[in-house]
Amino acid sequence: MQAEKPVTVLPTICRSFDRVTQCVRAWKSAGDRIAVVPTMGALHQGHLSLVRSACENADRVIVTIFVNPIQFGVVEDLERYPRTLDEDLNLLAPLGVDLVFAPDQAGVYPADFGTYIDPPPVARRLEGEMRPGHFRGVTTVVLKLLNMTQADDAWFGQKDFQQVAVVRQMVRDLNMPCEIQVAPTVRDADGLALSSRNRRLSPDERERALAINQSLRAAADSIREGERDSHAIMTGLNQSLIDGGVSEIEYAVIAHPDTLETMQRMTFPAVLLVAAKVGATRLIDNCLVE
Repeated sequence: MQAEKPVTVLPTICRSFDRVTQCVRAWKSAGDRIAVVPTMGALHQGHLSLVRSACENADRVIVTIFVNPIQFGVVEDLERYPRTLDEDLNLLAPLGVDLVFAPDQAGVYPADFGTYIDPPPVARRLEGEMRPGHFRGVTTVVLKLLNMTQADDAWFGQKDFQQVAVVRQMVRDLNMPCEIQVAPTVRDADGLALSSRNRRLSPDERERALAINQSLRAAADSIREGERDSHAIMTGLNQSLIDGGVSEIEYAVIAHPDTLETMQRMTFPAVLLVAAKVGATRLIDNCLVE
C-alpha cells in the first residue's frame, strides 16, 4: 500500500515513546493503517521479509529494535546478544520503513516498573518448560510495544511458532485491536532457518545444524505418505536428529498447532517442533503439516 520511497534514505530513528506517539497520532488522523515489526535487532533476511510484508499491507510501518532483558533466563547470556543498530538501519533503508523505534531499557522498564503479563496456558509447554519466565518477558514487552505503537497489524515469523501462538492468544484475551500476521519461515539455500543465533555456529556446527530441517522434512514426508502413529513419528524425528549430529535435543514432538499439546493420536493439522543445541548454540525450527 505504500508509495515508493527513496532507497538511499535511512529510516527515521526514534528513541522516545513521546515521539512515537506524535507520529502515530498524525498517521491515525490521516486514516493510515499502521503495522509494527517487533525485533531485537541483529536483522537478517527473515526479519526483512516481515518488513516487506508489512510494507505491502500497511500505509505506515514501524520496526522496533529492543533487546528485551526480561525474556532472557538466568543461564542465557543477555550481554552476548548482538547489537548491530547501524547495520540494521542500513538493511532497512531500501524497504520504505517509516520509523525505527529503538528505546533504551529505561524507556521500556523505568526504575519502578512492576507490572508483568501472566502468559496463557499455551506458553507452559516446550519453550515454557525449557526457558522458565521466557514468555512472561515476551508477552510483557509485546504488549508494551503494541500499546506504544498502536499498530493495526503486528508481524511475526512462523519460525517462532509457539511465540506466535502465545501472542495471538494474549491479543485475543485482552481484546486488543491488533491483527497478528504470520509470515513463512525464511531459510538459507541449504534449508537452515534464518536466525540471529546462526552467526555463532562454526562451519562444522552449521553443517550439523542442517539436520534439524532435514529431520523435520523427513518426519513430515512420513506423515504425508500415511504414517499415523505419533509415537513412531516422534521416535523417527529424534533418531534422525541424533544421526545428524546435533549435540542435545531439548524436544522433538508432534503437537496440536493451537494448544501445542503433544499428540497421542495423529490428527490434522499438526505441527512438528524441534529445539536442539548444535555445539553451544540453541536452535528452534518447526514444520506445519496440514
